[in-house]
Amino acid sequence: MSSEHCAAAMAVQCQPFTCFHRVHGTNIRLDPSGTQATRVESFANGICFSRDPLAPGQLFLVEIEEKELGWCGHLRVGLMARDPRSLKKVPEYSLPDLLNYGESWIFAITREHNRVAPDEGQNASSLAEDLSDPYLKVGKIKIPRDKLMARSKPGRFSHFLDQLYKTHILPPTARRSRIGVLYEPQEDGTRHMHIIINGEDMGASARGIPANQPLYAVIDVFASTKSVRVIQIEYGFPSLQTLCRLVIQKHVIHRLAIDWLDLPELLKNFCKYE
Repeated sequence: MSSEHCAAAMAVQCQPFTCFHRVHGTNIRLDPSGTQATRVESFANGICFSRDPLAPGQLFLVEIEEKELGWCGHLRVGLMARDPRSLKKVPEYSLPDLLNYGESWIFAITREHNRVAPDEGQNASSLAEDLSDPYLKVGKIKIPRDKLMARSKPGRFSHFLDQLYKTHILPPTARRSRIGVLYEPQEDGTRHMHIIINGEDMGASARGIPANQPLYAVIDVFASTKSVRVIQIEYGFPSLQTLCRLVIQKHVIHRLAIDWLDLPELLKNFCKYE
């Protein structure tokens, strides 16, 4: 087993801060933290990259924060096996422009049909996931499922939205949907790219990616997708803060009831919004 595969088997034990690269499309504006990317005009020139190459099994996860009506098409996600600084110019489109540069694997997110066909000999039923499992498993990679699905903001009808998230009725392209990309090392030394949508693995979108170069995440804030934000993932053991949130949420009827608890305001917001 390769050292890269061993690293993935243990998941990503460190918790790196993930954000966008300073190299991006001409219509993209980043917030001061580098975690929010907004396309300020038109429908293209919205390509972004991860600031750092991804580690084996590390999920680069974004939440759709804002939509823009009037455009056809949605978020595009993938990997690129080159340093973004090596690009003479960030292309206008990820599909087909960046793809045609080579060493890139890009996947267009649609309202439906994002799951890819299984490998030959793999039973379609084997792709079924136990959504009650606290961990998402991609091969030997384990990722806490807690952050992989968004929670609706508290409001009059937020309990209905919570149910939509839980039952995965929320369309992948909808506002507050969470979409990520990672690569899974293979025994033969290659890598497979997986797209994760609202806590579900869509399968290996690209197979046999060479392992001789670092891989950067590609997020194309395209067309009807206006703004996205990077979501930080906790790997390994959950933090004390996360454990407290899970206990509190388990013992309230609805998140709006958290406001009635005698808790610090920051902790209340953490329990309601995440």
